[in-house]
Amino acid sequence: MNIILTGASSGIGFEAALEFALSNDNKVVCIARSADKLRKLLEIAKGINPDCTLLPVEFDIVRDDYAVLVPFLIERLGTVDILVNNAGALVNKPFMETVAEDLYQMFESNLLGHFNMIQNIVPLMAGGGHIVNIGSMGGFQGSVKFPGLSAYSASKSALHTLTECLAFELSETGIKVNCLALGSAQTEMLEQAFPGYESPVMAFEMGKYVADFARTGHRFFNGKTLPVAVTTP
Repeated sequence: MNIILTGASSGIGFEAALEFALSNDNKVVCIARSADKLRKLLEIAKGINPDCTLLPVEFDIVRDDYAVLVPFLIERLGTVDILVNNAGALVNKPFMETVAEDLYQMFESNLLGHFNMIQNIVPLMAGGGHIVNIGSMGGFQGSVKFPGLSAYSASKSALHTLTECLAFELSETGIKVNCLALGSAQTEMLEQAFPGYESPVMAFEMGKYVADFARTGHRFFNGKTLPVAVTTP
């Protein structure tokens, strides 16, 4: 399978990339802004599976030029089977101290970047495929909310709604679009949101779940935002 994964340099994205790289049948383009972390990802992936095809790409999905990225993807992949929009950021700040710049940052990182990726990758999914957006329980309607995360949660909620819209709009293409509203997993972002809290779910466990869902979830779901959480947070 030909797979594109954003936010691959750390946490769940890093672990999902390693899971995808276990199969020699996969070509995995791993996108992130940190070249150093991508090199580390490639080193570990090759250590686990020397024959894997993992292509690290240093790219900012909000600001960099897709006129450069897309021809590279066409050359190396041709078509795309799976797009996992995992990149994201978090601001932890009381609502009354949150400024417009914080909100802009959240919507750029957690919505606009994925919007850009989808618009540019859909033409490469000519045979259908699966787009998986990585949301959050923080943006899941009816879930417990926490102080300091209003801008982050609002941006994730917008991503959940975008998922529903695109599943309907792209229905004639054969492309399925789903979103995983992840609960806690032991990552740097969790520590930023809830300092000192230890999740019962490890990053590698959640990464494996994401990879497995990306491969098979479209057989059972389309246009769904699925909660993936065992604890609150």
